[in-house]
Amino acid sequence: MRTPTPWALPTQPIARADLLASGVSARMLRTRLACGDLVQVRRGVYLAASDWPADPASQHIVTARAELTVHPTAVISHQSAALVLGLPTPGFGRWEDGLVSVTLPVTAESTRSATVVHHTGSLPAGQVQRDKEGYPVTSPVRTAVDLASDLSLPEALVLLDSSARLTLGSMMNQIRRNDYANPRLVRAALELQEQAAATVRASRLAPALSAMNPSRESAAESLSAGHIQLAGLPTPRFQAEIRTPIGKVYPDFLWEELKLIGECDGAIKYDTATAYVLEKEREQVLRDLGYRFVRWLAKEIMLTPAVVIERIARALGW
Repeated sequence: MRTPTPWALPTQPIARADLLASGVSARMLRTRLACGDLVQVRRGVYLAASDWPADPASQHIVTARAELTVHPTAVISHQSAALVLGLPTPGFGRWEDGLVSVTLPVTAESTRSATVVHHTGSLPAGQVQRDKEGYPVTSPVRTAVDLASDLSLPEALVLLDSSARLTLGSMMNQIRRNDYANPRLVRAALELQEQAAATVRASRLAPALSAMNPSRESAAESLSAGHIQLAGLPTPRFQAEIRTPIGKVYPDFLWEELKLIGECDGAIKYDTATAYVLEKEREQVLRDLGYRFVRWLAKEIMLTPAVVIERIARALGW
């Protein structure tokens, strides 16, 4: 094996043509690949082996960036954008398990390979932003609309609610809990979602858009809200403030007239023994104030929503 000729290995994906133009020879490329200092992210795109991440999520993102190296007019989109932006998945799957996705201008050709999907479509400037490394990625709103257009109402709300929360967070230096329920701010987020839906002609998203609510704090809460709406049950308030002797509390769901609280429990709520004790203390204080509870698990609303809805309906007296 030849001794590698010293040269600065790329810390971001770079095309072979750009390396050759910078003075790196084909032999130097082959030598670095052979000795394991360089990896080929995709055909014709290289990266220093030391900068190739170990985890699948980061590998997916780097591969998406490599696609932009070959297609400079492309933008990271769909599930790849959701991964970059941190949008939750509507189910148990992970965004990184799907194909790398980018969107090209409408003049390009939509294609799919074993690893990459090339979408085509209009991308107004307001629906594109830059990730932390400067690569273009569809905005939270556009990403949510792209992915939600083929989903059921509950699944669509997971994306629309979370993208609205990200959007509102970007509008303010320090967002507070009650800002997510501010009608003016919510309307601003909704208008952006409606514009994105019009761009991709996703008219079937209208029911989900009208039900979007950034006050919901988790994917399971959004799924639950969607199933409650589909079942025709009364719409609760979400994360509504209740004043108690131990301070303000914010239940996931509140049917105020019935003094019924709905709680969608996930493991993250009780990640410590202290959190579990505080939750039980909070529940007892609310019960002492005359509130009733109906509870369900996040996995229940994901796997057996009919069981959850029946439980809620009984508590509501329906």
